[in-house]
Amino acid sequence: MSTLRLVPGTPDAVLSALAAVLDGSGTPFAPLPDDPAAAARARQAIAPDEPLEEDCAVVLTTSGSTGEPKGVLLSREALIASATATHDRLGGAGQWLLPMKPYFVGGLQILTRSILAGTTPVLAGDDFVTAAAAMTGARRYTAMVPTQLSRYLDTATDALRSFDAIVLGGAPMGPQLKARAADAGVTAIPAYGMTETGSGCVYAGLPLAGTELALDDGRILIKGPTLFSGYRLQPALTKEVLQDGWFRTQDRGRFTDGRLEVIGRLDDVVISGGVNVTLPAVQARLVQHPGVRDAAVLGVPDPEWGSRVVAFVVGEVEPAELRDFVAEALPRTWAPREVVQLAELPMLASGKVDRQRLLDGVR
Repeated sequence: MSTLRLVPGTPDAVLSALAAVLDGSGTPFAPLPDDPAAAARARQAIAPDEPLEEDCAVVLTTSGSTGEPKGVLLSREALIASATATHDRLGGAGQWLLPMKPYFVGGLQILTRSILAGTTPVLAGDDFVTAAAAMTGARRYTAMVPTQLSRYLDTATDALRSFDAIVLGGAPMGPQLKARAADAGVTAIPAYGMTETGSGCVYAGLPLAGTELALDDGRILIKGPTLFSGYRLQPALTKEVLQDGWFRTQDRGRFTDGRLEVIGRLDDVVISGGVNVTLPAVQARLVQHPGVRDAAVLGVPDPEWGSRVVAFVVGEVEPAELRDFVAEALPRTWAPREVVQLAELPMLASGKVDRQRLLDGVR
């Protein structure tokens, strides 16, 4: 078995190690987060001193937004398949701007696409406008999370318009953000995927070439060449989620007019006072309020209700008004029992909401 090499999670270090494994000259590697605490958690998931499983080029750690991080084994073939299918969907290879951390799959795959396209990626750094202006490719792409797009729409609309496509991943693209991007003339494409699928594998509800989708009692199943090889040193978990070539995700979905619509996670339904509450539906309703810029909704263990629905809201709106607003479109029993107003939602380096930090603040 191969040994696993740890590399710093900087763009230059990851780009060099990635180019070597893609051309067959390098050894499997794992990029470490730049935050010391996150790096320590990643080391536990990666277990670099243990023998490495076969069919692995890169080991990435999941962000741990809903639990302990896991080491995800990605093969050279999966990385290439994802990058190739993405370029095919977008209309051809091009130059990419990197506004994301390369030790997460979204950032790593920007570098993979750049290597395969023979182009030099541009680093966004702290000045997105200047970085976008430095792009020289005939076709220009970038990828980011919805929170980034929302902020850039406030400050860098012209720069956003300069891209042929902006791929959005890591979180759902809400209707308000979709409308803002369209009104600004920005080509933003919502993507669904995760580390286990080699980054986004469904664009605007339609699977990339080679990817198959199915539903099992609402659970989203994915098959295709971009899938991961397994979880690092967790054969039982790997066997549980990879069955007959299908990856059994933890997400619920449905098909609408032939397109996949992601409804939420399987654990996003909580029982509060004997009533089943679908948390993503409450969150989607909250962000429709003109005074709400962003929101997250979680179920918090409660001795009286079993779970109480708590809304974390960015915006200055009276809690009673928000509860009434939710009740206008959804059952009143779904309205949040508690509203926590924040200046902004805490985010992980991956761009996902730090759900654990929110929970820790209200328990």
